[in-house]
Amino acid sequence: MSTAPQAATYPELVRELADRGLLTGRWRRVFEAVPRSRFVPADVWRQLPDRCEPVVGTDAWLALVNSDEPVVTQLDDGAAGGPGVATSSNSMPSMVARMLGLLAVEDGQRVLEIGTGTGYVCALLCERLGDVLVHSVELDPVVARQAAEALARSGYRPHLRVGDGEHPWPGLGLVDRLIATCALRYVPYALLRQVRPGGIVVAPVAREFWSGALVRLRVQGDGTALGPFCGGATYMPMRSHRMPDLHEVRGKGRARAAGLDPAQLLDLGFALYAGARLPGVRLIHQNTDEGVQVWVTRENGSATTAATGEEVWQYGPGFLWEEIEQVWWEYEAVGRPDAGQFGLTVTDRGQQVWLRDPGNLVRPSGRRPVSFSAAHGDQCVP
Repeated sequence: MSTAPQAATYPELVRELADRGLLTGRWRRVFEAVPRSRFVPADVWRQLPDRCEPVVGTDAWLALVNSDEPVVTQLDDGAAGGPGVATSSNSMPSMVARMLGLLAVEDGQRVLEIGTGTGYVCALLCERLGDVLVHSVELDPVVARQAAEALARSGYRPHLRVGDGEHPWPGLGLVDRLIATCALRYVPYALLRQVRPGGIVVAPVAREFWSGALVRLRVQGDGTALGPFCGGATYMPMRSHRMPDLHEVRGKGRARAAGLDPAQLLDLGFALYAGARLPGVRLIHQNTDEGVQVWVTRENGSATTAATGEEVWQYGPGFLWEEIEQVWWEYEAVGRPDAGQFGLTVTDRGQQVWLRDPGNLVRPSGRRPVSFSAAHGDQCVP
């Protein structure tokens, strides 16, 4: 007799999310009515730290689908013989619940989803609002077709479109809510122009120094949008927003004594601050037995690598590690704020991170750092 653990059921998963405070009464009923398994194909992978592992067998498939884990549904944009990089997935249910809670939809509101994916989030929105109020766009035609088929089998017929979600949906008009289920390097201003004043945008934003954070923006009367960061969120990037992991490293390595523990760089509050102070500086990391190792590069060939408890190596022009340490001391001087004290403002000229108040912009290094002030504006609550 097999000793493998039995898969949890979907109702148990929904109950767990509710017990964690992620589902209100209304959303709990919606989740209960939309089984995740209807929107997950037979061939899937589990995301491991260094690779995607195929899921073999019905029991293993059910165990993954009924867990609070992401389910990888496509590798290498669907091309055969690639390196095995995840390019589409069914997001972890707790993250879906968080995002839908932040979206704060109300009866009668129109919603636009960027990234249909498997169709699961779209189905939840249809169950909550009704098909006619839900619009969803997907770039990949194969993924879009599979989602449309899954939605139809489940009795949902929202407005679906195959196209680039970075650009406006022709003839759609203004919507009340916009949710992106792919990571954005920046929030395209063209998308904001599709949301009515007072409307809400929820999206994962990923920059060079940090792998992703949720932002909840409220569109203003002048077409700009601003709002707080609401915790970490790692999503696959919109295809046009992808970027290589690191710049090319140039120069002979120079060693120096260990200083700041690189594990501290991964704190999301610091990463948001440093990402704004050091634009264009890219960081990747991996966990080690002793802590963390990081690799950091800049476009001019300056680079540094550091591991917990080991000496620091620097390459190319300048002293990148010293710049990072200087930004850390600044971050300490403003009280080591957590990620929830940072926010984002998006205009037709770009986007800027701020601390505690939209007037306290975190400016690039070389200009004055932010000043201290009390919290202000929208918080991460519906």
